[in-house]
Amino acid sequence: MTPPIIGVCTAFEIAQWGFWKQEAAIVPSTYITKIRLAGGMPVGLIPDERAAEDPAMIIDRLDGLLLIGGVDVEPEFYGEKKSERTEATEPRRDLFELSLARRAMEQDIPVLGVCRGMQILNVATGGTLHQHLGDVGFAEHRRSPGRLDSATFHEIEVQPGTHAASLSGSGVQVVNSHHHQGVDRLGDGAVVTARSLPDQLPEALEWPDRRYVLGVQWHPEVIELEHALTDFVRSAAYALEGNHRA
Repeated sequence: MTPPIIGVCTAFEIAQWGFWKQEAAIVPSTYITKIRLAGGMPVGLIPDERAAEDPAMIIDRLDGLLLIGGVDVEPEFYGEKKSERTEATEPRRDLFELSLARRAMEQDIPVLGVCRGMQILNVATGGTLHQHLGDVGFAEHRRSPGRLDSATFHEIEVQPGTHAASLSGSGVQVVNSHHHQGVDRLGDGAVVTARSLPDQLPEALEWPDRRYVLGVQWHPEVIELEHALTDFVRSAAYALEGNHRA
C-alpha cells in the first residue's frame, strides 16, 4: 500500500549543526517518528511566498497536513496590535501556514495542528488568540520552559466520540503543555472538544464539517504520552485512496 504523504510545516529558526549556525527549516524528529509509526510518509514544507500566494501548488500534492509547534502567531493576522506580552514571531511562517491551512480545509484534506498549529487553524478560520493567558485569568501553561516531559503534565477533559478522544482518550486525561498564548474567539465552524482543568481553556478544536481537522494545544508527538497519530494518518490514507493517486 502506498503510504499517505504528510506535509509537515517546518519551523524556520537559527539552528546549529556541525560547524554551522544559520537559519534553517526544522522538523523535530518526534513528529517524524510518530507519523512513520502511524504509516505515513513525512515531507518537510519550507515557508515560501509563492506557495503562500498559491497554496494549491503544495496542498494538492499532499494527503495530509501537519502544523507543528513553535513561536507566537503575529497578532496582525487576527486583527490585533502586538502587546508587550507577545514574544518572538515569524510572519513568513504565519503567512505560509495560514494559506496552506485554508486551502487544505477547502479541499477537505486532513489537517492536524499541534500547539501553535491549533492556534493557526483558529486564526485561519477567523478566530483570535489571547496574547498572554495570565493576563486574562487563565492558569500557567508553561510551567517548565523548554520541556515537554512530566513537569509539564496537567489534566484536561475530552469530549467522547471526537477526533481528540481518538487521539488521547475521552474523559479526564493527562497531557503536556508549553504555551503562553491560547484560543480566544473561536474560528468559523470550530467546536471545542477538550478543555484544560480547572481553568477551562480550550485544549482541542475540531471542524465537524470537514473530514478530519483537529487542533490540540498539547504535544501528542512526545513519546512519553503514547498518543498515536493513527486516526490522522488513516484519514490521509483514505484521502489518498479516494484520489486514486499511484
